[in-house]
Amino acid sequence: MPLERHTQDRIIELLTQKMMPGYTNLGNLQYETDNDFIIEARLLAYLTGRGVAPELAQRAINRLRTVATEAGKDLKDRNEAVYNLLKYGVSIKPAPGQPNETIQFIDWEAISNNDFAVAEEVTYRGEKEKRPDVVIYINGISLVVLELKRASGEVGDGIRQSIRNQEDRFIGDFFSTVQLVLAGNDSQGLRYGTVGTTNKWFLEWKEEDDDTTQGLKIDRDLRHMLDRFRLMELIRDFVLFDGGIKKLPRPHQYFAVKNAQRHLRPRPQERNGGIIWHTQGSGKSLTMVMLARWLLRFNPEARVIMLTDRRELDKQIHDVFDATGETIARATSSRELMDLLTATQPRLVCSLVHKFGKRDSAQDFEDYLTELRARPRQPYGELFVFVDECHRTQSGKLHRAVKAMLPQATFIGFTGTPLLANDKETSQEVFGSYIHTYKFNEAVRDGIVMDLAYEARDVDQRLGSPERIDAWFADTTQGLNDYQRGELKKLWATKRRVLSSKGRITRIAEDIAWDFRRFDRLKSGKGNAILVAGGIYEACRYYEVLNARGSVLRGHCAVVTSYNPQTRDIVHEATGEALETEKEFIYETYQEILKDVAPETGKTPAEVFEDRVKTQFVKSPARMKLLIVVDKLLTGFDAPACTYLYIDKKMQDHGLFQAITRVNRLDEGKIYGHIIDYKGLFEKVAGAISVYTSELDAEGFDQEDIDVKLKTRYELGREKLEEARRMVNLLAEPVAPPHGTEEYIHYFVGDSTDKTTMGANKTRRDAFYRAFASFARAYATLSDAMLAAGYTDDETKAIKVEVKHYEEMRQIIRHAAGETLDRKAYEADMRYLIDTYIDADASVKLHDFGDQTLLDLIEAEGAEDALSHLPAGIRQSPAAMAETITNNVRRKIITDHHLDPTFFDDISALLDAILEERRQGVIDYAEAIGRLAELAKKTNQGNREDVPEGLQAPEQRALFGLLNRDKDLTIRIDATARAAARADWRGNPVKEKELQKALFGVLGDVNETLRVFSFLEGRKEY
Repeated sequence: MPLERHTQDRIIELLTQKMMPGYTNLGNLQYETDNDFIIEARLLAYLTGRGVAPELAQRAINRLRTVATEAGKDLKDRNEAVYNLLKYGVSIKPAPGQPNETIQFIDWEAISNNDFAVAEEVTYRGEKEKRPDVVIYINGISLVVLELKRASGEVGDGIRQSIRNQEDRFIGDFFSTVQLVLAGNDSQGLRYGTVGTTNKWFLEWKEEDDDTTQGLKIDRDLRHMLDRFRLMELIRDFVLFDGGIKKLPRPHQYFAVKNAQRHLRPRPQERNGGIIWHTQGSGKSLTMVMLARWLLRFNPEARVIMLTDRRELDKQIHDVFDATGETIARATSSRELMDLLTATQPRLVCSLVHKFGKRDSAQDFEDYLTELRARPRQPYGELFVFVDECHRTQSGKLHRAVKAMLPQATFIGFTGTPLLANDKETSQEVFGSYIHTYKFNEAVRDGIVMDLAYEARDVDQRLGSPERIDAWFADTTQGLNDYQRGELKKLWATKRRVLSSKGRITRIAEDIAWDFRRFDRLKSGKGNAILVAGGIYEACRYYEVLNARGSVLRGHCAVVTSYNPQTRDIVHEATGEALETEKEFIYETYQEILKDVAPETGKTPAEVFEDRVKTQFVKSPARMKLLIVVDKLLTGFDAPACTYLYIDKKMQDHGLFQAITRVNRLDEGKIYGHIIDYKGLFEKVAGAISVYTSELDAEGFDQEDIDVKLKTRYELGREKLEEARRMVNLLAEPVAPPHGTEEYIHYFVGDSTDKTTMGANKTRRDAFYRAFASFARAYATLSDAMLAAGYTDDETKAIKVEVKHYEEMRQIIRHAAGETLDRKAYEADMRYLIDTYIDADASVKLHDFGDQTLLDLIEAEGAEDALSHLPAGIRQSPAAMAETITNNVRRKIITDHHLDPTFFDDISALLDAILEERRQGVIDYAEAIGRLAELAKKTNQGNREDVPEGLQAPEQRALFGLLNRDKDLTIRIDATARAAARADWRGNPVKEKELQKALFGVLGDVNETLRVFSFLEGRKEY
């Protein structure tokens, strides 16, 4: 496999020689002592070359550095402040009384005027010394950092390395100017993020129309992303700060904006609108922000109007723009909108489309249109109207009113769902053709949204004892005539439905509550759910049952509907009967819900309550586990933890698709979104189910591209299980026959006599751990439905045996490698899954060491008892036991060597001697295991046998060995170090030099001083 160095050499050649125009090669800077995130000489040369006076140029550079390193601000704030300086320049006053000059660090308009350079192995000394693999400088300012890993490794290691380097305790300052953070290797390609991007949000670049036959993917991705024009464009037009989080575009967002630019660049009379269809959950709102920002920058006359048809979407759009730093005004009426548009400011406005068409009758509406056309008001500038969820808002009166008010405007429609055939004509008349599409299946494939699992549940309804009811009815209505009896029958039929519905609601509520007891995602509080009820009355009934005393959801569920309780709602509801009417029940339910909620300025108690429970649902899923809704929150509401959607309402087309995609957002530990259907909304359950069939506007698309396929929970679960099973089997395939303990240790850990193999095989072990974690989770998810998923009894038993086998091998490998304290993210919930679903028999329960290592147990319990805790597979093999002890000792030597170098060197020599004697046959396994156990105990205790009295502290004993067992010198150095080591001296050059100077005063030798200083750095006692 290609090594990391080979990859790096090839990429440097790509950037400096093969890309045209290329980057200037600054060479390997590993041993340079003055590396910096700003190469002042290059930046000064650029600025003075652009006509800036040297003194002003230096002041501008000083200002940039001050902002980049400002004390008291974290990296994200400093990085945002630097970005604004890079984008807009810095204002400098040349001299008192003279006007300020704006000095631009980058020429954004004439790309070729800038100085593009690349350096490798850029050693930088922050709190710690780190060395990014590749750094790209523009005009001497570091803007891109690239970490490379060997093809056999993981790109994730490079990502985590860059994330760690951004911490203040490492080289956080270096990233204050960085805009793109990249990581890649030859086998997995390139991942990109920016400063502050967490591991899971690093994305894979996906170039449209990429020629996959031309070289490695990482080379193609770098050629695309680091093209000079593309790089500058990404930084200027596509970097967003969304609520303090720095974001870059996903590929589909970038290409949507680029396609839209081609539609909107021409002169107004040649300009074309169109439709951007990006599936739900793929970041449509941020695409709108990026396009609006580009329009306002590119066209000084542009005015952008954002229209939607729902208050919550209007608020969401306003909040998204506000969070990204864009000032947007809200118009509450068509008159206010026109008042805003006839002025020169603001350039960005949002409003509800309903404000344009609210007239009581058809004649009123026609008179309204006539008035608009007869008395036109001329807006200022060139108008661009963005219509959100355009499949709803483009029809009939509304678009006619908007067109009448804004006849010269260019319309861009945004939708998260494909247009149905009956939308097509009107939509294309208003907006035009598709500008860009990003379909549901593409988003699932790219890992942007979760796949969906569908499950139909049937709740039987039957009327108890119809004969007795009919007899009661006949007896009760003896005094009524036929007309009266008929009217009462109609009323009774309604009552009967209500009574039946109440029983049905109770059964469904109990079914949902049971899910919260049995499904780990819901039970653990990591995920939550939404229940869609048929109406407000039904929603309140659900709440009554689910919030009852004793319910698992009591205090953890809420109702969110459009209802706002008013006394007038029940004025005419009194009947004198004991039973309350539906309206009374709704009113009383809301009175109870809102009794402790106070109104806020501009908000009713119901609105305050809604905001509160939505926030809890998004941020604290363990506190707010279930929201019961009717129409609200089914569009424009993003809650990544939301995993289950229960539907008890007739829905279809766009409304259905938007509802089910509430559960397709990505979240940690979420495998897919679940749709639980109590209404039989889909015709087929056994096979893949298409939401959109022949009604879909399929023009220009293959049918399979636009069909949204929902698979049953069983079908999708089987796919996941088989995929995970195949992967873990593939990783274990190279293990030599008979595939036992020794063979697994040899393949995944290595030869105990070879000090290098354990580290070299770490990638192998990590891959196996991850694969088994996926396998176990997939099995746990489907374990209660293996037959329904199509497995026979024999197949089910075989899979369970496989899971148990790999769990045992995983434990054996971890013990043999000394990795019993592994805390990797993919292990977070493994113990729960194993205990719950796999190791049902106590006889095969594996020992959990807790926070103790094998060496801890040997020291505490003695070798015999400690080794009895090892898995049976290891205990039954003397060779495996010897390997396990050896590898645990090796790990201790490697991990703690810096604490006492001479002691661990001695231990390493003793270990090698024992292994050599065993290899030569001088001792048998029993004696080898005994001696190894004694050595393990000694290693863990860290005790030297030749330490004189007066040197009892661990650091003194270690120093004694380091100083060639010179007691007097040890005492002097120990005392000197304690006196000269000031608080927080590590990483502080001034304090470090003071300590080195004091040590030199005792040792009198530079090399010896540095050796002792290095030792002290690793001992926390000093």
